[in-house]
Amino acid sequence: MTSIAQRLQTLGIELPAARKPAFSYSAVVIDDGLAWISGQLPWLDDSTELIHKGRLGEQVTIVEAKSCARACVLNGLSVLQQAIGNLDHIQRVIKLVGYVASGKDFHEQPAVIDAGSNLLIEIFGDSGTHARSAIGVAELPRGAPVEIDLVVRVNT
Repeated sequence: MTSIAQRLQTLGIELPAARKPAFSYSAVVIDDGLAWISGQLPWLDDSTELIHKGRLGEQVTIVEAKSCARACVLNGLSVLQQAIGNLDHIQRVIKLVGYVASGKDFHEQPAVIDAGSNLLIEIFGDSGTHARSAIGVAELPRGAPVEIDLVVRVNT
């Protein structure tokens, strides 16, 4: 059986460094086998800059937002790995909630969040399929175009 680390390497994916929360919350809370991963923004590497800023349909394109969704998922996996030590402890991705900063008349939130969903399925196969919400919002923290949080079943 291939480890998740090997799968990431095969896919050419390197997890970013885990970021510490900027405010009063935990990046990951594990309760009764479920890991609740706080909302992740699309940070550019370990800098204080976001990959893109702004709202969809205004400053940010769908293609740019999809790259943000992927980055959010990778940031979430990074903090989860830090919390549980090894991504092989993931049994299943349960839920993904994606928030998309949307300009007036932008209605393609599911297309943006698909990039995050598809990445989880690429990495975890059938165990990466999940329930999901794709929500349009007026603004996100720090001007981010996308924020994603996850719920994952783990065995630790």
